[in-house]
Amino acid sequence: MTQDVEMKEQHQPSNSTTSSPSTLHHLKEIASLIETGAYAKETRRIQRAVRLTNTLRRKLKASVLYAFLNFALSAGSESFNRLISYLPKEDEHEMEVDTATSVTQAPAKHPLPELEIYCYLLVLIFLIDQKKHNEAKACSSASIARLKNLNRRTVDVLASRLYSYYSLSYELTGDLAEIRGSLLALHRIATLRHDELGQETLLNLLLRNYLHYNLYDQAEKLRSKAPRFEAHSNQQFCRYLFYLGKIRTIQLEYTDAKESLLQAARKAPAAALAFRVQCNKWAVIVRLLLGEIPERTVFMQKGMENALRPYFELTNAVRIGDLELFKSVAEKFSSTFSTDRTHNLIVRLRHNVIRTGLRNISISYSRISLADVAKKLRLDSANPVADAESIVAKAIRDGAIDATLDRANGWMVSKETGDIYSTNEPQLAFNSRIAFCLNMHNEAVRALRFPPNSHKEKESAEKRRERQQQEQELAKHIAEEDDDEF
Repeated sequence: MTQDVEMKEQHQPSNSTTSSPSTLHHLKEIASLIETGAYAKETRRIQRAVRLTNTLRRKLKASVLYAFLNFALSAGSESFNRLISYLPKEDEHEMEVDTATSVTQAPAKHPLPELEIYCYLLVLIFLIDQKKHNEAKACSSASIARLKNLNRRTVDVLASRLYSYYSLSYELTGDLAEIRGSLLALHRIATLRHDELGQETLLNLLLRNYLHYNLYDQAEKLRSKAPRFEAHSNQQFCRYLFYLGKIRTIQLEYTDAKESLLQAARKAPAAALAFRVQCNKWAVIVRLLLGEIPERTVFMQKGMENALRPYFELTNAVRIGDLELFKSVAEKFSSTFSTDRTHNLIVRLRHNVIRTGLRNISISYSRISLADVAKKLRLDSANPVADAESIVAKAIRDGAIDATLDRANGWMVSKETGDIYSTNEPQLAFNSRIAFCLNMHNEAVRALRFPPNSHKEKESAEKRRERQQQEQELAKHIAEEDDDEF
């Protein structure tokens, strides 16, 4: 009896590790899914395995990873020894328990390359989450060196994720410039191997690398010469549109920048809140530079009110045309604008504020002296009347206001506003809206997925059932795909 009691007391501490075998069991199921996809050459299964991994990300522990590596890789292999060296040696007791549960599983003598790359990915995710950035850099560099020797289409999905974490690990340590040459070499390899998903990912990483150091000209040269094809990943396409919008904004191509930024914000999944906030920040600035005033609903989107508050006050200052209010808002939120890297664009808005104020003056007054114009615009220069005269002359030349300048008497004489419906403005507005709807319809049609060769051969009842089952499984995970990895 005493022995039975003692045995029960000895087994009680092992209850604290009951969560680990559950996570380990899920990882083994993911490994079997990767093996099935690799043998059947179905990348869809490997994509599903990556999505399932994201759900287990917060449950990963060193003991669980040790047990899984012991299960998936040969105990004395080079990859096993290297990956084990990156894991912390803290939880020795938990390691013994998990290792004991995995002893019954015979380790693979010749693991698949897909499974080996997945082990690299798993350890790299764990190191980044644990903020072990130096170990993450070493692990990511080793995984990239291993990837260069693999040319399998089933590895492409896992490789694209490794590229992203490879760049992230170096960005977290402030060494992003070191891997620019490596990323260019990887992009060249992906192009030669016709790895289109890898090309998408690496192009975005290179654009991010250039934009991080404000190398906009080099980013545009790379973007213009890189091969383009139909997007394979919605997330990567959204990132590409965002980077393209930033490049176009710096190059003063505001119309194209606005279209790219709004499209990126619209296509981004609802879970990618931080990404959509950044898109809306840049889109607001671009619309202000174009002379437009964003609607209030843009700033009232769910979860974005506080992040967009500085830009809401900035928009209000531009809408009123108050130069003093604009300066106070720019000074109040200068740290926010510097963090968002929009401070240089805010400086460009000063001219738009003056032009908006001048437009309001021309609508309110049929005739007003240049001295009063300078006073209402709150020009603080040495010769405000001369500055007001040049500002009015430039606005008249650009067509911003419909007025004439009487230099002899020092007046600005506004013309009467006519009927806008007698001009081509309504036609142009309707044309832009129709073009937008047609483009959205065409994109939706291109995004539809059709069964291959359905028009060439008649399928049997068994094949039809199998196809319907695959379609149901695919539809189940398409919703998850939009919320993944942002």
